Amino acid sequence: REREREREREMQVVSLNSTRSLNATASRTSRLGYRRLRGSRAALASDVFLPLVLRTQLSHHGNLSSSSSSSSSSSKCYSSSPSQAETQTAPTEQKELGVRVRFAPSPTGNLHVGGARTALYNYLYAEKFKNLAAETSSGGGGGASFVLRVEDTDKARSTKESEDAVLRDLKWLGLHWDEGPFRQSERGDLYKARAEELLEKNFAYKCFCTDEEITEMKEKAADEGKPPIYSGKWAHATEEECNEELAKGKTYAVRFRVPKDELVTIDDSIRGEVTWNTNTLGDFIIMRSDGSPVYNFCVAVDDADMQMTHVVRAEEHLPNTLRQVLIYNALGLKPPKFAHCSLILAPDRSKLSKRHGATSVGEFKEEGYLSEALMNYLALLGWNDGTEQEMFSKDDLIEKFSLERITKSAAIFDKQKLNWMNSQYIRQLETDALAKMLVDLWVEKGFLADAEAADTSVIMGKFVEIFQEALITLNQSIDEFDTLLDYPLSSTLESKKAKKCIEGGLFDVAKYIVDSYFISGELKELAENNPEAFKDWMKAAGKEMGKKGKDLFLPMRICMTGCMQGPDVGEQVFLVNKAESIIKSDTFVTFEERMNVLKKAVEDNN
Repeated sequence: REREREREREMQVVSLNSTRSLNATASRTSRLGYRRLRGSRAALASDVFLPLVLRTQLSHHGNLSSSSSSSSSSSKCYSSSPSQAETQTAPTEQKELGVRVRFAPSPTGNLHVGGARTALYNYLYAEKFKNLAAETSSGGGGGASFVLRVEDTDKARSTKESEDAVLRDLKWLGLHWDEGPFRQSERGDLYKARAEELLEKNFAYKCFCTDEEITEMKEKAADEGKPPIYSGKWAHATEEECNEELAKGKTYAVRFRVPKDELVTIDDSIRGEVTWNTNTLGDFIIMRSDGSPVYNFCVAVDDADMQMTHVVRAEEHLPNTLRQVLIYNALGLKPPKFAHCSLILAPDRSKLSKRHGATSVGEFKEEGYLSEALMNYLALLGWNDGTEQEMFSKDDLIEKFSLERITKSAAIFDKQKLNWMNSQYIRQLETDALAKMLVDLWVEKGFLADAEAADTSVIMGKFVEIFQEALITLNQSIDEFDTLLDYPLSSTLESKKAKKCIEGGLFDVAKYIVDSYFISGELKELAENNPEAFKDWMKAAGKEMGKKGKDLFLPMRICMTGCMQGPDVGEQVFLVNKAESIIKSDTFVTFEERMNVLKKAVEDNN
């Protein structure tokens, strides 16, 4: 009793001296102390039971050792945030540069834009601190790590194909990891060892409840208007009672023993202080009866084992944090710093889903978006640098990114804004770089027959010159070129818009073109061998017919292209002739076929 009174006096002194370093909740509970769980057959190691904030304070003052005896005082609140005392004792550079973050996808589908943003924020944070380390030390780049961990504990839904797709999409975005990929399915021994540790320390217990019993408990709780919290049937079973069940060949799950009526607080980098009461949570399973670990247990064990300093993830994981912090503290491990990002919503503020269009990185890649544009756009879904700037290179993002600038409010995925941004990135590309991208794309889509043909580079150079400013996505290039290859003369002549042009003498121009192609052969020679001279030929034709301006150029456009608007007529004629041998399109109408269609239209008009 005398030793216990002495320990209480020591803790009171520490609490008074450390008021500034405790959060608001902890400061109201200066009587923090050791606690012991009901049903425990022996006092447990005090450094495991002690709330994290106070444990850190005591260790700083030299008042805590692994052999300390337990006290009868009960704790009411603890936090996952590091104390001021701990922060002040570490060298500034070491504290700021020793950053380890992770992205932990589940391979049960494609990489969603929400997951991609999470990966991006973790990547940017790690790269930022790598650069800081390189600037402040000769070691260079050793101040941070971006770890990739595949959370594949869901055996029924996890697939190798999905994992490969996720890794492929991360690489396409330029998010290269430093360590991994580590797979939870390959770390079973670690989880079993940690579960055994919790069993030995009485932080967990064996539960022999059947599925039917669990269902009955949930139904009873629902009937009584209570949350479906486990009743604790096996929480206080004796060793003999457990052995009796084992002798019958029954299997058991391992449940974590949740402390009663305690407050768990985290200092979230985005959301500030978040507090839960443990009474809202029943004893939860950490190992299933088939021996497989449960998600929250794996996450806590892995983050601790991999020494994660920061966990940046989506807001939907916030409820999981309570379980994970309890596991950290029970194992005597230091929780990381948490940052929970708001969700990405559709324009109607509903959850972003397939009905809103593309939602995965792979889909946007297939639709012809540039990885740099998608990265830039995703970064702005919940973060800004405090200015009006919208266009950021990867290096810009790395330099300016910070967790403090991530907003609490939900981000809205605006496809039109992404389209605009992608078009800006396409405009900024060097013409040769864009031409190569389009050649690769056209070959992949089966639109271009021969990437090495002499006319390919000629066609692509001219196409980029004409259309680069107009492209929104790379895939649009195929649609644009396909439109040039078509010849919708009949539908155009039947339209109301063409009526005035027809009345103004369109068929006079059409007859001149047909005669020049089939009788004199001048236009045929020009189209096949000297398309650059088309403008000169058109001007000479105007003089000969006594036409100029709109009375000449619009009829010429309709007769040559079948459309009332589009790129320069001469350039279209050039592309159509060059494309004949190397472009594969169902809509392709060659120049000679166009002239035959035009000839028939002239004859029908007469």
